[in-house]
Amino acid sequence: MPKTENNLTVDALDLGNIDAPVLIFGGIYSNLQAAEALRIIAEKKNIPPEQCICTGDIVAYCSQPAETVDFIRKWGVHCLLGNCEESLANNADDCGCGFDNGSQCDVLSNQWFTFANKKLSSEHRQWFSKLPRHIKFTMNKVSALVVHGSVSSINQFIFESTDKDIFTVEFSLAKSDMVIGGHSGIPFTKKVGNTTWHNSGAIGMPANDGTTKTWYSIISPTQNNLLIEQKKLNYNHNTTVEMMKTNHINDNYTDTLTSGLWPSMDVLPTKEKQHYGIEIKECSYMIFT
Repeated sequence: MPKTENNLTVDALDLGNIDAPVLIFGGIYSNLQAAEALRIIAEKKNIPPEQCICTGDIVAYCSQPAETVDFIRKWGVHCLLGNCEESLANNADDCGCGFDNGSQCDVLSNQWFTFANKKLSSEHRQWFSKLPRHIKFTMNKVSALVVHGSVSSINQFIFESTDKDIFTVEFSLAKSDMVIGGHSGIPFTKKVGNTTWHNSGAIGMPANDGTTKTWYSIISPTQNNLLIEQKKLNYNHNTTVEMMKTNHINDNYTDTLTSGLWPSMDVLPTKEKQHYGIEIKECSYMIFT
C-alpha cells in the first residue's frame, strides 16, 4: 500500500530560482555503469552537480549498491529519498516499493534487497536518512516540485494513464505548476489543465520497451518558456550484466538489461501493459509561461 507522507511539501529542499538547464534522473538501481555514463553527459553539457536532481531509488536491482551510492555522493548532485533508501535506512524487511504481497514483483525484490542490505554500511544508511522527501525550484516563473512516487506517497505508482482525478488531487497538494516524479520507471510528460506531470524514467533499467537504452531528462529555460527533453541513455550494459552474474543477482533482472523487457508487469495499468516491447522515442515538450 502507498505510504502517505506526513509533512507533504512543507519540508521540501528549496533550490530557489534556476536559470540554466537541469538534469533530472532517478532509478539508478545500483547500476554504477549507467550513473557513470550519465555523469559524462552532464559534464559534456556543462551541467554542474548543483543543477542535477536524482529522484531516488539509487539502490535496487543491480549488483553495486555501495559503489553506486559512493559515486553519487562524490558527484554531489541533489538526491531525493526514494522508498528503497527509506527502507534501507530504517532496516525494514523489504524495499517498500508498494508491491502486492506475494506478487511476482514482491518475490523478485527480495533477493536484491537482501544483497543490498549486506553491502551497505551504517554510514550509507545515515546518509539516506538525511535525504529530503521533496525538492522544489522555479524556472522561468514555473514552480516545480520533485517527488519520488507522488506528492502524497513516497511509493505510489503514477503512470501516464493514471486516472485524471488522481493527478488533480496530487497537484492540489503540490501547489506547483509542475510535478517531477520518479518510482514508476517509464518516462512520460502529461498536461493536466495548466499543470504538467513529468517522469524522467529510470537510468538503471530499461523502460519495458524492448531496448537496452534507459532514460533521463533535461529541463531548460528558453526565453519565456520551459523545454523538457526526454533523452535515452546509452551505457555499457554488458558490464552491468557481468557484474550481476558474478554476484549471483537475480537472472530475471539480468535478462531485462539485455532484452529491455520487465520480468513482471504487476504494477502496470492496462495501457502501459499494451506498450510492452514497443520502443519509446526521444521527445520534447514545451511548457508555455
